[in-house]
Amino acid sequence: MKTVLLNDSFPPVIDGVSNTILNYADYLQKHGDTPLVAVPRYPDVVDDYPFEVLRYPSMYAGKKVGYRAGRPFTRKAMNRLSQFSPELIHTHCPVASTLLARELREIVHVPIILTYHTKFDYDLARFVRSKALQHIMVQEIIRNVSACDDIWVVNEGAGKNLKELGFEGEYTVMPNGVDIDPSPCAPEILDKLNDEYALKAEEPLFLFVGRMLWYKGQRYILEGLARLKAKEIPFRMAFVGDGGDLENIRKEAENLGILDRCIFTGTILDRERLKAWYSRADAFLLPSVFDNNPLVVKEAASCSTPSVLVRDSSSADGVTHMENGFLISESSEEMGVQLEWICRNLPKTKEIGEKASQTLYVSWDDSIARARKRYEEILTLHRTGELPPHRTPIDNGIIRMVSGFYKAFAKKPAPQE
Repeated sequence: MKTVLLNDSFPPVIDGVSNTILNYADYLQKHGDTPLVAVPRYPDVVDDYPFEVLRYPSMYAGKKVGYRAGRPFTRKAMNRLSQFSPELIHTHCPVASTLLARELREIVHVPIILTYHTKFDYDLARFVRSKALQHIMVQEIIRNVSACDDIWVVNEGAGKNLKELGFEGEYTVMPNGVDIDPSPCAPEILDKLNDEYALKAEEPLFLFVGRMLWYKGQRYILEGLARLKAKEIPFRMAFVGDGGDLENIRKEAENLGILDRCIFTGTILDRERLKAWYSRADAFLLPSVFDNNPLVVKEAASCSTPSVLVRDSSSADGVTHMENGFLISESSEEMGVQLEWICRNLPKTKEIGEKASQTLYVSWDDSIARARKRYEEILTLHRTGELPPHRTPIDNGIIRMVSGFYKAFAKKPAPQE
């Protein structure tokens, strides 16, 4: 099967969705299919993958966003995609990537699958102040989603979010997997980590992995940790990742008097080293209501590390408090109480982490094998004429919306690529 995979993020940007694209392409390639990945261009990036990566022009989307926004409407990109003659198009972003998918479908006449990963309305609210304009943009993006032939969501929380935004169609829940397996971490990597950061066995270690943006809940983490310090409870905290709010998060740690107990590693590309952090941590912290079924929670679970999550959030899907994880409200006080409990109950915390590994871990092989089966079902419906038509023309309104979306991100002009 020849499949085009589309998204607005891809290495050098590391996030859950770019990780998803990498694993889909790798799995399909290894199992005899031919994937082509089409993503925005980044300066000086060399793509060394066993599958083809098509880079199309991009523009800087601002420091707060942390990645480049694709500008995919180029003749060169469309010529290559149409010459590839895909049998299926799979887009993982409901904005520019899906517009490109729709344009390509008009040429090659194959189905589009869209996976909905991220609550894009949160980003809109951060960068577009006008409520009226936010509403218009959401409507246009939902029209874009509705124009696809099959809609997937990563969990029921993501599906609920789509429905709340106005999507009226059907969707299929297709959970993502993780590429960090449950096997023990190499002792030499753990020893090196302990030595490099002077990690002590008697000090509980907490971990955050993700984009360093305030809406990920770092304020609750920092203020919760400050409560531990006030009670003279020893701990260390590792923040793995980069993002537009990194310096402000670091300054807040300093203001709260806990900077000396915090580690800021930046982005970690080495998966074995990242696995060492997950394995070494006593608990993973993600008090965010933004994320839909985040891979980092499953990655932590694969290493028998339980997560502290916000109750009733999409991130907490499948988690039962004190059974395979910890659930709190969006509250620094509750975060502090939960962290203190963990510090005082490390053996029980380890048991909860082992339960998380048994109930939350899903391998990419299992996840994509299920997706690949759905690919075949969609193609069969398409070939027999049973796939309901979703084709709608792309009007100037959605083009203007996408342009406005990216202009809202960018604080000042930046070189185009």
